[in-house]
Amino acid sequence: MIYEILIGIVLYAVLFVVTVQNSKRKVMAMQERLDKVRALQESQQAQSLQSIAQNEAKIRELETLLQKLGDENSLLRLELEEKKATLDYNNKVAIIENEKRQQAETVIFSSDIYHRMQECLNSGHSLTHQDWIALSEMVNSIYTGFTEKLYSLYRMSEQDYHVSLLIKVRVQPKDIALLTAHSKESVASTRSRLYSKVFGQKGSSKDWDDFVLSI
Repeated sequence: MIYEILIGIVLYAVLFVVTVQNSKRKVMAMQERLDKVRALQESQQAQSLQSIAQNEAKIRELETLLQKLGDENSLLRLELEEKKATLDYNNKVAIIENEKRQQAETVIFSSDIYHRMQECLNSGHSLTHQDWIALSEMVNSIYTGFTEKLYSLYRMSEQDYHVSLLIKVRVQPKDIALLTAHSKESVASTRSRLYSKVFGQKGSSKDWDDFVLSI
């Protein structure tokens, strides 16, 4: 009897330790995902028009300081020039990315794969394996690293990725259902589930759409 009780205590202790360790791993994994999400959002913020304007103001301030400094304190001058060069570079990259995004819809809507998608919608067919490859390549050529960013946040299934691709090219949910050969309810569930998995909290299908469109 005592032996059985001891075995029970040991098993309980082992289960408790395993549960705690699993819980810690889940918390760490969630924190890692949230850190990546924040990094993505900060990157997008850095490319916003507001951020560009703020950087330009800082550049003007640095230029004024450099003019007042003259030839004195060469070390400080180098530091200020380095800051100015960094801000100038970041702005140029941000402006290019903004221009790419502004032209993105024109490129998407005039692409062969977009026309192919319209043909599938008109005929009631889903996309083929080759169609998905073409769509993925087109999206990543416009939104650099889109696929890599998604997979760094969550180990997506093929359906998860396909739904996210179609969201990125602004396909409506009912059309996503047809192109992926799934029901509208399944597509809605996929979107809300992805938000929950990545952010660790409940969200609507639109919340996931908004996030995908922001990266």
